[in-house]
Amino acid sequence: MSKFNVSIPKGTRDFSPSVMKKRQVIFQTIRSVFELYGFEPLETPAMENYETLTGKYGEEGDQLLFKILNNGDYLKEVNSEWLSAKESKKLTAEICDRALRYDLTIPFARYVAMNHAQLTFPFKRYQIQPVWRADRPQKGRYREFYQCDVDIIGTDSLWSEVDLIKIYDRAFAKLGFNQVEILINNRKLLMAVAELCGCADRFVEMTVALDKLDKVGWEGVKNELSDKHFEVQSINELHRLIVLKDNNEEELLASLLQTEMGRRGVEEWKFLSHALKEMGMQCAVWKWDLTLARGLNYYTGFIFEVKAVGVSMGSIGGGGRYDDLTGIFGLPHVSGVGISFGADRIYDVMEELQLFPADTTSSTQIGMAYFSESTIMDTQKWAEVLRSNGIQCEVYPELAKMKKQFKWADDKKIPLMAVMGEDEMKEGKVSLKNLSTGEQTMVTLQEVLLILKSN
Repeated sequence: MSKFNVSIPKGTRDFSPSVMKKRQVIFQTIRSVFELYGFEPLETPAMENYETLTGKYGEEGDQLLFKILNNGDYLKEVNSEWLSAKESKKLTAEICDRALRYDLTIPFARYVAMNHAQLTFPFKRYQIQPVWRADRPQKGRYREFYQCDVDIIGTDSLWSEVDLIKIYDRAFAKLGFNQVEILINNRKLLMAVAELCGCADRFVEMTVALDKLDKVGWEGVKNELSDKHFEVQSINELHRLIVLKDNNEEELLASLLQTEMGRRGVEEWKFLSHALKEMGMQCAVWKWDLTLARGLNYYTGFIFEVKAVGVSMGSIGGGGRYDDLTGIFGLPHVSGVGISFGADRIYDVMEELQLFPADTTSSTQIGMAYFSESTIMDTQKWAEVLRSNGIQCEVYPELAKMKKQFKWADDKKIPLMAVMGEDEMKEGKVSLKNLSTGEQTMVTLQEVLLILKSN
């Protein structure tokens, strides 16, 4: 008989109870900040119609979609010529009606388009759910991972951007981060750069190359543009503007102001920077990064990316302004802006920086044990009283030697253990032991409650 190889798909993970307790710290903290700003919870299905997702993330994004095969004999009516010629792209649309969601933004736009008549605008929602991408697994990059999204839709006020940046600042401060870096750009400024370089008609190609600057350096960007047959003059002008970004911001702004798109972008940037300076920050440091070009398939205004300081990790958050994302679903001219927290990367960073509180090791506040069958009922009754008072309590489920019951509590990192023997039962008390200090005392039920509530 062959031995079954028990495993899980690459890029996915099991989460043990100890890990889940730490993840819940992240989710609960972020959720509490979302609700402070008046956002409401929303959930959408794990799978969407295939046509809902395709064409929204660019060609690379389409390739990373996890497609779901149609039910039944999905090859029965497929074009035989496509099948024999291995035309995978054409076949996919024929045999897959659904796909796992790639992010939470497109499903949100679809939801708004379907339900706009019942929504109060501006509509503010948060969503904490898993997404799936058929990516190559590596550190900080998984095929199944959680996103924590928050969006404001139905207003073009830039105060929405201010709120979202403050949400980043407040949430990361509450999670214990000393500092995070928020990179900010604006698509209008990128379009002004493209106009100044004489390649506005090749905007996406230019920004895709430019976005790789921090990974491959200028020579890498230059070589990619050259391979795509950009004019030497355009490449040189792009390099001039990039150099100005770090060395002469005033001259860069003067260059950008030569175009209408640049003037609009600079005006928005000045508003945002002034508002953020006035509002102040707890742990976030923000800066303008003209080379930031994420999500340009749907972002139309400001673009954000968050990085942890002092840790070798990619972005732990990002987002931006989209002026007509719902238009692709038949609801045009509805502006929105949103950001996302990458919960899985945040977890990895917090582990590396040792930011999780020590009390996440156990959720049980007190364990209870008994010497004999005659004390089981009273022990269980005590446990129910403790639970009725909001105390997280566990009773060892079977009669066993004290050594075994205490080892169980110790292995579970339960801080206190209460033991009821026949003498204790007669006196209406238990023997309460602190498992970290070894201190032991006889106490009543009310005294146990006082001790636990004071802790």
